[in-house]
Amino acid sequence: MNDTGMIINPGRDKGEPGLPAAGMLLVNPAEAEDGLRLAKSRNGRQYFLYNSRLALIPAAPPAGSFFMAGPAVGAPMAVLTLEKLIALGARRVIVYGWCGSLSETLRTGDFLLPTWAVSSEGTSAHYPLASRPESHEPMRQLLAEVLTAQGLTVRSGPVWTTDAPYRESIAQVGQLGGQGILGVDMEYGALVAAAAFRKIELTAVLLVSDELQSGKWNPGFRTKDFKKKSRAILHFLADFCSGLAAANS
Repeated sequence: MNDTGMIINPGRDKGEPGLPAAGMLLVNPAEAEDGLRLAKSRNGRQYFLYNSRLALIPAAPPAGSFFMAGPAVGAPMAVLTLEKLIALGARRVIVYGWCGSLSETLRTGDFLLPTWAVSSEGTSAHYPLASRPESHEPMRQLLAEVLTAQGLTVRSGPVWTTDAPYRESIAQVGQLGGQGILGVDMEYGALVAAAAFRKIELTAVLLVSDELQSGKWNPGFRTKDFKKKSRAILHFLADFCSGLAAANS
């Protein structure tokens, strides 16, 4: 993956595993820990991955082999991790994380499948593209269908990605929400830019963890019900990913 003119290029080093094409990038530490436990229960093998961790889950027919990596909080760390995964063989990545809601149509516990992003982070600008990057539409539509079939509230649309969650102002939230931006996170805008630049398929599933649209913060992620739902969806997405891997093997 030599990027002409760049001093440092991502690559596969000695002793590092080759990855199956499909896998998951888990943003948050809690989900990453749960993902590693899930991988262990499926005879997965773990590897070092920067400040993150990587697990390779072997095929168990009819399920296919896939990978899980995380945590990777914040745009720089998330893209650094994604670059390494791509260098190891990743080509279809499902990102699972959380987002805040900027819309009355999204409440804590709902799901947002982001399309494009308004980026206020400093990483995506280093991945120049001819057009605005979006998540992989066929996979986004398929995920919307399977999640909706589970009785879940799912919406697709743009998000605001920022490096500075403590600098989200009432004015910004009101302005962006009024423009149809549905949520806010810290990673997606950079990840979708890097994925488009490297020509791989990336889709994200964001669980709404808190609400900002009223101008007051409602941190719904603190409840037991939310944490239980997040774990359940992680396991659901892992099964989906293993099925995807089997179908494309």
